[in-house]
Amino acid sequence: MEGRDAGSSRDRCPACAAGTLAPWRSAPASEPALAGTRFGLLRCGSCGTAVTDGAAPAFGTAHETGAYATTVPRLSRAAAPVLRAFDRRRLALLASVARPPGVLLDAGAGRGRFVTAARAAGWDARGIEPSARGVDAARAAYGVALERTSIEQATVAAGSLSAVSLWHVLEHVVDPDAAVARVASWLAPGGALVAGVPNLASVQARVGGERWFHLDLPRHRTHFTPVGLRALLERHGLTVCGEHHLLAEHNPFGMWQSAVNRLTRDPSYGFNLLKRNARAASADLAVTLLALPLVPLAAAAELAAGLARRGGTIAITARRAP
Repeated sequence: MEGRDAGSSRDRCPACAAGTLAPWRSAPASEPALAGTRFGLLRCGSCGTAVTDGAAPAFGTAHETGAYATTVPRLSRAAAPVLRAFDRRRLALLASVARPPGVLLDAGAGRGRFVTAARAAGWDARGIEPSARGVDAARAAYGVALERTSIEQATVAAGSLSAVSLWHVLEHVVDPDAAVARVASWLAPGGALVAGVPNLASVQARVGGERWFHLDLPRHRTHFTPVGLRALLERHGLTVCGEHHLLAEHNPFGMWQSAVNRLTRDPSYGFNLLKRNARAASADLAVTLLALPLVPLAAAAELAAGLARRGGTIAITARRAP
């Protein structure tokens, strides 16, 4: 999960490749350690995808510390059954375009949870993950040996994979065009892809504005719209089979957190508190606790947004041409 540099407003859109990027807005950093720091966003006039301006932070700085540190999150044990349900949902999305047996690669595998679920479902599954904390956690928590490497540096034979999962990875990479080109080349003819990304064209992105939960600056480098992501996949020979907006994994919480972000001093205080990345002794704690009764309302609003095909994150399934 690398970052992307966007040097000027004349840059080509990394998603649709048809539009140019122009200055759009600035937004605050999501990390408490970067409080007061703002980042510029450039936006494509064609597909609406945006890019975080400037040089990407060093990988270790962005992906090994803060909310991405190795600390066990609060309530992690209680969340375990919910996380397993999320994995089953991703497997169900994948099953619409490919079924085991076959070789599946989870690119950007995090802590290896999905690799474990995919193996249990009958896949010959493995994962690549560029962060040391992910590789170590996968071994400790699931006994899964992930390969510590990035999409750019991975050694995968062309046409050797039945399926690839890119789950909330493309928004992090330096060059999503090059990343998708590599991933597409790894798929066998007829091989399948499931990709999840935040949706800049979503209702919750509008609700949150510059404090939208899924901006996650400066880690997220490309902020896709569905139009942009589809164009990116299709440009590399992948036929889009489905676009899904009703996703429980990120969307209800994202809607609630985006709305609460309008009221707190620090963006995404609740999320950072769960990640042990924010101080409990903060005025934002009172605001967050008072907003907890709004969770059902936020979930209902996100359900309506998903039904209108404007969910906070989307998943696209695609297949390489036979």
